[in-house]
Amino acid sequence: MELDENTKTQIENMIGENEVFLFMKGNPDFPMCGFSSVASAILKKCGVNFGHCNVLDDEKIREGIKSFSNWPTIPQLYIKKEFVGGCDIMKEMAESGELIELLNTRGIETQIS
Repeated sequence: MELDENTKTQIENMIGENEVFLFMKGNPDFPMCGFSSVASAILKKCGVNFGHCNVLDDEKIREGIKSFSNWPTIPQLYIKKEFVGGCDIMKEMAESGELIELLNTRGIETQIS
């Protein structure tokens, strides 16, 4: 699917207005897939505030984010407007300590729980 200018602007605004942003299926309190559940749980465990978008609510965003990031799957994590990765990458980074390190080096406060 071609990424239209309006959808691109919407995506840029979402990731620009939040230091940490997760495109996911569902929301952090009610994830609609296992991968989104794991991704939001990782961010909650880090103790960071994060914005989110339920891609199931908008097909243009759901398909557009894949073109925007050149990444085929959801969830997708952005930190300070930079694409970090999906669920597997988040899990690996969380387990190795890289995710906390990345958040901290970007000036984002974390609370490990």
